[in-house]
Amino acid sequence: MTTNRSILFRLWDHPIVVMTVVLLAATGIALATGMPIHRITQIAVYTLYAGGVNFLIGYLGLVPFGASFFFGCASYALAIGGGMLGGNELTGMVIAIVFSLLLALVVGAIILRRRGLYFSLLTLACSQIAFEIAFKWTAVTGGENGLQNVERPLFGSAMSFHIFSLVMVIGTCWVMWRLVHAPFGRLMQAIRDNEQRVISLGFDTYRTKLIALIVAGGVIGVAGGLMSLLLQGVYANNLSWQHAGDPVLMAALGGVHHFLGPLWGAIIFITLEDRLSAFTENWWLFFAPIIIAFALLSHEGVQGIFQRVIGRNRWTLTRAVIPERPATIAPLVSEVASQQESTPILVIQNVSKRFGSIVTQANVSLEVSRTGLHSLIGPNGAGKTTLFNLLTGVHRIDSGALLFEGKPIQNLASHKRARLGMSRSFQILSVFPNLTAFENVRIAVQAAQRQWGGYWRDAYDNDAANAKVWSLLDAVGLADRAGEACASLAHGEKRLLEIAVSLATEAKLLLLDEPLAGLAESDRKVVGQLIQRLAKSYAVLLIEHDIDRVLSMSDRITVLHQGRLIADGKPAEVAGHPEVIAAYLGSAHGKTLPPPRAAADRSIPKIGTAAAPLLKVEGVRAGYGGGTVLDGLDLTVQPGEVVALLGRNGVGKTTSLRAITGVLPLSSGRITFNGKEIGGLRPDEINRLGISLVPEGRRLFPNLTVEENLKLAARRGGASQEEICDLFPKLRLLMRQRAENLSGGERQMVAISRALMVPSRLILLDEPFEGLAPAVVQEVREAVAKLTTKASLVIVEHHAESVLAMADRAYVLVNGKVAFSGDAETLAADVALQERLLGITKAVDLTPSLRAV
Repeated sequence: MTTNRSILFRLWDHPIVVMTVVLLAATGIALATGMPIHRITQIAVYTLYAGGVNFLIGYLGLVPFGASFFFGCASYALAIGGGMLGGNELTGMVIAIVFSLLLALVVGAIILRRRGLYFSLLTLACSQIAFEIAFKWTAVTGGENGLQNVERPLFGSAMSFHIFSLVMVIGTCWVMWRLVHAPFGRLMQAIRDNEQRVISLGFDTYRTKLIALIVAGGVIGVAGGLMSLLLQGVYANNLSWQHAGDPVLMAALGGVHHFLGPLWGAIIFITLEDRLSAFTENWWLFFAPIIIAFALLSHEGVQGIFQRVIGRNRWTLTRAVIPERPATIAPLVSEVASQQESTPILVIQNVSKRFGSIVTQANVSLEVSRTGLHSLIGPNGAGKTTLFNLLTGVHRIDSGALLFEGKPIQNLASHKRARLGMSRSFQILSVFPNLTAFENVRIAVQAAQRQWGGYWRDAYDNDAANAKVWSLLDAVGLADRAGEACASLAHGEKRLLEIAVSLATEAKLLLLDEPLAGLAESDRKVVGQLIQRLAKSYAVLLIEHDIDRVLSMSDRITVLHQGRLIADGKPAEVAGHPEVIAAYLGSAHGKTLPPPRAAADRSIPKIGTAAAPLLKVEGVRAGYGGGTVLDGLDLTVQPGEVVALLGRNGVGKTTSLRAITGVLPLSSGRITFNGKEIGGLRPDEINRLGISLVPEGRRLFPNLTVEENLKLAARRGGASQEEICDLFPKLRLLMRQRAENLSGGERQMVAISRALMVPSRLILLDEPFEGLAPAVVQEVREAVAKLTTKASLVIVEHHAESVLAMADRAYVLVNGKVAFSGDAETLAADVALQERLLGITKAVDLTPSLRAV
């Protein structure tokens, strides 16, 4: 009995089974109530129509406002082709499908050269052009009267055609369901989330999108052909702009992130249109408020409401399972054999690049050996990440040459360079947020196996690929999180996942852009040792700001400064190079920075005195997707106080800031600010009360200038632009620069300045020193120290030593709870306590899986 019940549950979870049951039930209701059966047929046809559109929206992120182009043209193709060639419904459907496929191939090859809004508008333009032709070419299309008397010799009755339509609709939807679970369909979803990362893995995203558009065109063509047979005629109004948005609307009503969304949307759309138009011609006046209500109540449509009711807050575009974890995960073993050739794998010859007046590379020449760890360092803005972008084809060089294994690559597309054996990680996390951790790595393994397509076999049926994914996840310590959506992982876990994705490609050259950024010390040691072991089999070119670690682990170091190569050689040689010391390490290198405030200046009231706290967090519980991250958090900030919030990755530091600023709703507990409870307020209301956030990753508006970024945040009572420039003199010269062209340190200065443009009493800084060179860290530290005269500070930081000297008190979180609270000086002096709570000084041994790399 239990087995039979579990089988029934599995069947009910299958969307094709649900779709079949719903359409058959609707058929039974229509027969029992006397409803015309053609209305249910229309619902089925429009389900397929909206499903073809949602194939592009939900799985690929492309919104075709003019999908009616394929729908209407397929209808005309069946009517005209069937009339000229004769035949029956089956031959007519073949004509409609083939015509749609060819039309999608030709049109897609052109319009896919644009993306986003331009792609949407181009599809709408195509639909309107087709409408004008159909409406005015009377001799062929019948013009305003359309083409009538389309024959149905095989399915003459309404019921027989209804059954034929259901078979066609359900069969086509089943094909789509199989396709989205094949390697090709999984690849589509990766492109939707992060196209640039997909390209870096070696996939041709243009080709993938073109094939997807052809498939969608074919699916919509099936729906168009069925509609022509249902009406036994075809009319131009299906091509007009008034109806172009119908399938998008149906998909949105049902839920674009759900496979069954088009079904629910079609039922609602057709039923309401039928009922409302029966008593008024202006039925849209009643229909539009219903659409608005759905949009406001659930941005995931009907399926989203149902998901919330049953407690499943997830997308249902694909199955919510991953391959079963093996009882024993095989250790990760490199498949790239150590190469003994003396010739370098990468040669950079006199490469130059400039963006306007900014020179990022000035005649840079460099060689990278076939194995070994080659580190690339330099101050922020030196051109390190830009050099990676030049190597991988994100930008084109202005002059010079790039040779990979002796062959020039400067004119190759990015995905072709990746296929040669170049893999990279990114300075700013670049993963697939809406895919699971397992699927993130599996996409990369698919690239390593050179499976650029794969249209039928289930992507998870590849046992060898699955085993490789488990080994990679285990190697970076994420095997237990394999089934979690990437968006729910902590920052450090995402960084580890990105490294696993880079390793999965089995490339010959690994370009690692700050892989240690944002990791706790224990994780940094593990990843650092992993990189060293990889360097025995791979060529590794590393960008990293952790100088002590770079000096200890590198085989060779190259230093860039202002686009010039100023040093290249062994770590000991580079460390003593005078230009390196002056340009990169700064005068503070090797010295302990003094506390920004002398002890005598610390007149902060102790907790428990009469002074009322500025911020009080009491028993707060919060998390994501039903999980608990903060588990009874208690925290207090006094007026004028600097508080350090420390802890390993994933313990809830950033989540705490999100809860305080109202971005994350509280499950329980209360937060008071300046005596007022703020737990239920919106983020903008909390900000206006005087709490500002400097987010991790800076999050500037890249297409706006520095000045525009600051003006957007400015409010009466905040700092003036002149005060900002006094705090960060460098910004005075950068006001007209676009944010996307700034270095990491410059972006951090702008992010802090933006928080000061509002009248703030409490400033929350999330990883303010992450990814910054030592000299820049010193500059930012000095600026942060000056902020203490303006507001209280809460500083989240992975590295305790970077913030304890600045802080009055410190909190250490462990698993969402406070494990330590007290004076910062006490924690700074207690090395054993830091080792136990933060894992700073404790040596971390490699796991068995890492030893095998």
